[in-house]
Amino acid sequence: MNPKPDDPEDGVMCHCSGTRRSYIQSLFEQGKDIAAISRWTGALSGCGGCEWDIADFLKELDAKTSKKL
Repeated sequence: MNPKPDDPEDGVMCHCSGTRRSYIQSLFEQGKDIAAISRWTGALSGCGGCEWDIADFLKELDAKTSKKL
């Protein structure tokens, strides 16, 4: 899934599921919302510690996408 597991820009966002930043971005770019990303990866379904980080990351991605339009 991640060609460079030591890449600091691609850290694990959900430690319960091991879901990395790049995978969440890829799913977002495929049109998946936060609920679908959770179902697809298992993120947000464990301890809940990643909830705000992932939500903020998706907002950042959405803002970048909106600027391109």
